[in-house]
Amino acid sequence: MDTKKDLKIRSWKKEDTDGICEIYSLITNKDVDADFRRVVLERAQQAGKQAHFVAEFEGKIVGFLISYILPFGFGAEDCAYIATMGVHPKFMDQGIGAEMTKEAFMYYKSQGIVSVYTSVRWDSPDLLSFFKNMGFERSNYINLQTKFSLLK
Repeated sequence: MDTKKDLKIRSWKKEDTDGICEIYSLITNKDVDADFRRVVLERAQQAGKQAHFVAEFEGKIVGFLISYILPFGFGAEDCAYIATMGVHPKFMDQGIGAEMTKEAFMYYKSQGIVSVYTSVRWDSPDLLSFFKNMGFERSNYINLQTKFSLLK
């Protein structure tokens, strides 16, 4: 199967929501909650304004990418951030993630953005390897986290 030849990368539409949610559920091994579905629908309304892409093969959604422009972040120049992406497990290792990422890069370059960031868990060597192959390296930023419990 020559997936790349027949692969179409495009901005996503509201009608892609079920396909995106299915992929997310398959990857995370849990049901998609209402918040994720809401985010996908909101992103569909921003088509053309942000780099939210789907990969389509033979009319079926086989991948998605959510990213956006950060207009200012602690004194940094305008940059982009890849928030999440996913490829249907049956279509992994066929270059689909790379094609969606390249499409996002082209979009951001056309917007005058020169830096793209993402966050990856240190215990995810497959994702680290993927992003390294896409040209990512450590940045000058450190991800910070805080946890708190709800007050009763």
